[in-house]
Amino acid sequence: MFTGLILGMGQIGSVEKKGKETRLGVKTLFSLPDIALGESIAVNGACLTVETFTKNAFTAYASAETMSRTSLGGLAIGSKVNLERALAMGDRLGGHMVSGHVDCLAKVESVVPAGESKLYRLSFPEAYSAFVVEKGSVALDGISLTVNATGPGFLTVNIIPETQKSTTIAAWKPGTTVNLETDVIGKYVQQMLAPYAGGASAKAAPGGLDEDFFRSHGF
Repeated sequence: MFTGLILGMGQIGSVEKKGKETRLGVKTLFSLPDIALGESIAVNGACLTVETFTKNAFTAYASAETMSRTSLGGLAIGSKVNLERALAMGDRLGGHMVSGHVDCLAKVESVVPAGESKLYRLSFPEAYSAFVVEKGSVALDGISLTVNATGPGFLTVNIIPETQKSTTIAAWKPGTTVNLETDVIGKYVQQMLAPYAGGASAKAAPGGLDEDFFRSHGF
């Protein structure tokens, strides 16, 4: 589990492809002490497991599933990436709960100045729109961001100067593809309510999702 608060950036030092799988070598561009074998590190928002490590460098394997669902396939030697270590018990939760499991890809449609900030508009598959809400949270390439506005298949986010300076977002431009993870809480809520709303599990539902249902359950 992560928070979407990027520790710093890394740089791809090696890319070893084998069929649909890839092994990445990552050099950190900041001090990252005590890397542990088997620990989870989010690379552009995708949770990867450390296989080998040296001081401020590590390798991680990305499966065919990970490569098919993320933008990691577009990384080359020299590419910069956002890095975050997994959340430890007792850590301050400054962003939001991020699983490191990418839902889909989003594409930058426009970037416009907004004072000292920049306003980014991104498009994504409309099927995920239900999980993106105004003033809610999303993770874009692992960065926890607040949604300014949203609609069918799009969202906008306001990027402050500190985020521009500390992450790869400064290099985003129209056409850039990034990893999108929606709010995990929304996905669990949909899964639990689907039987009552006529979803995929509706055949097991004891009734419909209406005002009487909510009243009978204490709402």
